[in-house]
Amino acid sequence: MNKGFPEEGWTDDAIKAHLEGTKRNDIDWKAGRSWSLMYRVDEAHQSAIEAAYTSFFSENFISPVAFSSLRALERDVVDWSASLLHAPDGYEGLLTGGGSESIFLVVLAARDRARKRGIRNPELVMPATAHPAFNKAADWLDVRIRICPVDDNQLPDVERYKRLIHSKTILLIASAPSYPHGVLDPIDEIGALAHEKGILFHVDACVGGYMLPWVEKLGYPIPNWDFRVPGVTSISADLHKFGYAAKNCSLLLYRSSGILDHQIYVRSDWAGGVYATAGLLGTRPGGAIAAAWTSIRRLGQQGFLAIAKRNMEAAEALRRDLLTIPEIELVGTSSMNILAYRTKQNRPDLFILADYLAEQGWQVDRQHKPLSIHITVMQHNQGVLDQYIADVKAGLSFAKQHPERSGEGEAVMYGLLARLPSEPLVKRQVKDVVLDWYQSDKTNDLVIVEGTSSYTQPKVPTWQSFLNNLLLRWYRWRQK
Repeated sequence: MNKGFPEEGWTDDAIKAHLEGTKRNDIDWKAGRSWSLMYRVDEAHQSAIEAAYTSFFSENFISPVAFSSLRALERDVVDWSASLLHAPDGYEGLLTGGGSESIFLVVLAARDRARKRGIRNPELVMPATAHPAFNKAADWLDVRIRICPVDDNQLPDVERYKRLIHSKTILLIASAPSYPHGVLDPIDEIGALAHEKGILFHVDACVGGYMLPWVEKLGYPIPNWDFRVPGVTSISADLHKFGYAAKNCSLLLYRSSGILDHQIYVRSDWAGGVYATAGLLGTRPGGAIAAAWTSIRRLGQQGFLAIAKRNMEAAEALRRDLLTIPEIELVGTSSMNILAYRTKQNRPDLFILADYLAEQGWQVDRQHKPLSIHITVMQHNQGVLDQYIADVKAGLSFAKQHPERSGEGEAVMYGLLARLPSEPLVKRQVKDVVLDWYQSDKTNDLVIVEGTSSYTQPKVPTWQSFLNNLLLRWYRWRQK
């Protein structure tokens, strides 16, 4: 049903009440029950970056000439980050609208650089654990991906990785670390391959770029992964993650000049004048740049180091407690405050445990290949670790007593996704669910009384309806 454009404006109190009402069913991350998505320090830091964002709320970085203030702030952030990541003289870099944009631009630059060198049908090589933003960029840019499988430790075999490289390879990828399990890829060895063969090598440090340097300074054993590895030609790192800045803001840094040139778009014959952008976006919000600058300037090395210490100590404590539970094992060897765990041989069913934890109010990141639960330990989690372990133990007991729950809730869906033989079928069903979120017949039930609101979530497809459709298509596929 099409909604008419509002005829009258609401009062500020009514708007505030409505906005707060929409959050009613969101995860209560402030209570420490979210293990991803939120990267915060404390209320004082949050207030500081919000104020910085607001002070540049209207400024538009589509024109560095008109807003030289933003150019100066961006330059500071890039230079500070280059020092942190050991970039040599001659580096080039910019801030982007998030990690996915950084990744897209890297693939774009590699493709267009290869085109100018006469390479057609270009390919990139990456581990199976690399972020799906690379798949999205490659699909959109018509670049083929060769995927290197990972072993039980979630690491790619370098010899197998090497065999995937050939004359059409334009870009190598590694993660520092991979998001699902916090595992650092063998960047030294892949870098040696890139250096030997003269191929661009991008390190996706979107999750680790502003955390690993401090973990290393704290004395944890972190192998070289940044520009100290000679073959590394570019790095992406998200400031809105462990840079504790506002969303969306990511860094894209190139070792040397000449690569950035391939991602710059220029049109000189437009009626409106010369149009040029170094990134995907035209209009760029100044607030995100100001917030990133403020976060680094406010915390400094000592602030980042202290936060990293607390996060790592909390992650180590949680890791130790999980390993005292006989049914639990960790997946891979994490390099930072990210970990993934599972039940041994999936006994009891991991996703019954996941559903139980969700029922207790925890946000649960379910993963497959292999089946596991993801955790990123942050500031807001540190006061609830004991309660989480208690709920894991209770959930395991529940899963043992109720094996039939593997056929209910999200347990059955995630278990099925891990076993279905038809990936195109799964992709089509997931796409249908997402498409349904944006269709025009979704309605909100909203009652407004001056200054207050009563709100229920929009009617969107449930995972159960997703599952029903998926099963139906699966059975039809098997009958063909």
